Amino acid sequence: MKVTQEKLPASQIGLEIEITPEMSQKAYEQVIQKFTRSANIPGFRKGKVPRQVLIQRFGSVQLKATALEELIDETLKQAIEQEKIDALGNFQLRSSFDDLVSQFVPGSALTFSASVDVQPDVALAQYTGFQLQAEEVKPDAEQVDKVLLQYQEQTATLIPVEGRAAQLGDTTIVDYKGVLVADDPEAEAEPFPGGEAEDFQVELTEGKFIEGFIDGIVGMTPGETKDVSVPFPDDYPQETLAGRAARFTITLKEIKEKELPDLDDDFAQEVSEFETLTELRSSLETRYNEEADAKTTANKEQAILDELLKHIEVELPETLVERESTYLLNQTAAQLQNQGIDVKRLFNQETVAMLKERSRPEAIDRIKRTLALGEVAKRESLKVEPEEISVKVTELLAELGDREIDPDRLQAVVAEDLLKEKIVDWLIERSTIELVPEGTLAKPEAAEGGEAEEAEETLAATVETDATDANTVDVTASVVEPTTETEPSRDSTSDAPAIAADAEADPELAESAEAAETEKPKKPRKTAKTKAESPDE
Repeated sequence: MKVTQEKLPASQIGLEIEITPEMSQKAYEQVIQKFTRSANIPGFRKGKVPRQVLIQRFGSVQLKATALEELIDETLKQAIEQEKIDALGNFQLRSSFDDLVSQFVPGSALTFSASVDVQPDVALAQYTGFQLQAEEVKPDAEQVDKVLLQYQEQTATLIPVEGRAAQLGDTTIVDYKGVLVADDPEAEAEPFPGGEAEDFQVELTEGKFIEGFIDGIVGMTPGETKDVSVPFPDDYPQETLAGRAARFTITLKEIKEKELPDLDDDFAQEVSEFETLTELRSSLETRYNEEADAKTTANKEQAILDELLKHIEVELPETLVERESTYLLNQTAAQLQNQGIDVKRLFNQETVAMLKERSRPEAIDRIKRTLALGEVAKRESLKVEPEEISVKVTELLAELGDREIDPDRLQAVVAEDLLKEKIVDWLIERSTIELVPEGTLAKPEAAEGGEAEEAEETLAATVETDATDANTVDVTASVVEPTTETEPSRDSTSDAPAIAADAEADPELAESAEAAETEKPKKPRKTAKTKAESPDE
């Protein structure tokens, strides 16, 4: 079999393959035999159909097309092996298949053209001596006190209050009933789902509910009932309520105020695994210092990686871009699934195509960064020794305990991460990076992971819309801020109030909710999350 190679754009190799007469005859005969064994023609036993009858029944064009398909597939694989081509996949027939069928004569030579994606050639003009800037992240001097105050509020005791009106900071128990108010004053007010509750616990904190609701309760006394007019914001997640005016009839039943515990050793033992408040403070300070240092290091690494993108020239094959786009899509799906979203219901052909297209720029940048790092490692002979990998794997396995981990995947992930770390450290040592105050540098519009986050928002919006259309979910079930363990449970007539603010639209609320879940201090204990836990991560 004669094969001629040709270098094509986009990291493709063109192949001109000449099929020998013997190969074409053999492929055609094999198809005839296959059809003979399987054909079910009246008047003939299976496997005993005469050749001419078979050709008349199925047509010579179909038989030749079938033989040609199998022949092209087989000879392509043989040509790649014969020429020792490191193919990535994405075989493409460059010749017209219809023309080949018309030219195909069993027992005669036939030539066709195809292409295949291969690993790209990387041109890296510069990778040392960069003059860069990166933001230096410093720990917030007040962060420890803020967190301790948060712990105090989480463990506070609610004390009933009498003889005064409700004020900001109180926790109240209310009944409320809301209606939508039409622009026409003669139109009848319209009740809505989630707009009514009894014995509902409301913490009088600004921004926790839609604007005007908290202010309406402030100043009320137990037993008082009043009407409060509030507008739903234009960006309210429930489309049927967004931008609508509402009126709530509120009855205040009880006022409670928080009695904070003293900041002492007993408090430290209650909220953490430390014996003294001094140890707790020290642990928090160390934690936030380490987090700030890690963010500064990450900023330096990102500055190097972003600079490398400016100096790499490479033609990416479509196979690599498609694989990386699929990887990003799998990441997004995994994140949504972890949030309890049924991604199978959302991922139709149109959605997948849209998400892949939106993630394409990020996929291309990720591939280029990886190729640039690989080129540096090749030129400078940077590698990770097996002993280093073994030590890190052992350390991670000890931290992960009894969790099910694929050891081979863990080994591969550790090797990849250690090599990347070694390459980036090598690059940082050979460049000058000026540290500037946090917030000084403009953030890129599409930072790494940005496309996945945007895609996640798109799918989340789809979930919300679908739920609204189907009337299967309460209007604010996904945006009510969770109560802490120290707050009493409420007995409400609805699953979730329609007055809750959108936590995702309010960064401070979102950060507060996250902190309540993640910032409870414990005795220092490292946790390890690795890509070995999930093949899609």
